[in-house]
Amino acid sequence: MITVRVPLGDRSYDVLVGHGARHEMTGLLPRIARRAAIVTQQGIPIDVDAGLPSEVFTIGHGESFKSLATIEELCRGFARMGLTRNDVVIGVGGGMVTDVAGFAAASWHRGVSVVHVATTLVGMVDAAIGGKTGVNIAADANAESGTAIGGKNLIGAFWQPSGVVCDLDALATLPPREVRCGRGEMAKYHFLTGDDLLSMDETECIARCVEIKAEIVSRDEREGGRRALLNYGHTLAHALEIETDYGLAHGEAVAIGLIYAARLARHLGRIDDRRVEQHYDVVGGRYELDTNMPSGVDPQRLITLMARDKKALGDGLTFVLDGARGVEVVAGVEIGAAGQVLDAMTQQ
Repeated sequence: MITVRVPLGDRSYDVLVGHGARHEMTGLLPRIARRAAIVTQQGIPIDVDAGLPSEVFTIGHGESFKSLATIEELCRGFARMGLTRNDVVIGVGGGMVTDVAGFAAASWHRGVSVVHVATTLVGMVDAAIGGKTGVNIAADANAESGTAIGGKNLIGAFWQPSGVVCDLDALATLPPREVRCGRGEMAKYHFLTGDDLLSMDETECIARCVEIKAEIVSRDEREGGRRALLNYGHTLAHALEIETDYGLAHGEAVAIGLIYAARLARHLGRIDDRRVEQHYDVVGGRYELDTNMPSGVDPQRLITLMARDKKALGDGLTFVLDGARGVEVVAGVEIGAAGQVLDAMTQQ
């Protein structure tokens, strides 16, 4: 078992990483908690015992359930069970569950404690760590303007958990696609730090990913600067998820987003061809992820969706891009330049 501390002053918390880590979860619960609301999904391979009177709330699968309607349904359930501010919400599942459970906890009584038990690789290395919660607004292709409205994770809150459990027993149950999702986020960390994560054993690798995110979050909890680097590859990724109606899973979209970001950085003269090839070697070679744009996507719709992304700053488009000083936030990227690179990738 490895314990990683997320240092946030009086809101600091531990992340437990290891096989059987769920059995240590009760040590992360607030001492004042008397009841627990457990938010999960059908088919989650991990059961948890909070050691408290508990009620289980099961939410649907798929991004369509990552919505305000789900939050309302959960809060109605919290009301029925009489959940108070002194109790606890426990999210058991992947990134979608921890996002939804975290936002519901942040909203109920203006904030109730939450503990996450991550059961997917992407949840363990990214989604359950750092306190960002949120739900989507469905894109409306029939809007009068003719453009897609909405986006991914546009409604949410920063709400740090009281603790996070990464029980590696759950990883043995993951289908290949869920593994690819986590690898997309891990590839992102590779470019942020240069760490050879795949050379580590499983526990060390996941704990190192948690450490990377914890270090960034501790310096910039509310994404005013350095934390935005965690969005490397995500601006296009979120647009691709929406454009494909989530036919692309998050980590798969991030992989393509990393390649796009590298090619855009090259187009803008920030990096050279060799660095672009390194992105292909890492994402497609070492992490074995698809680097090709999915067929049938509309570059103009992707531009529209990226312009509506929550990370947009001012005029033009905002991206996290590689450069001579490393990966950094770049605002004001001209739409024409972004579109040229998209066109080149979609025509391959």
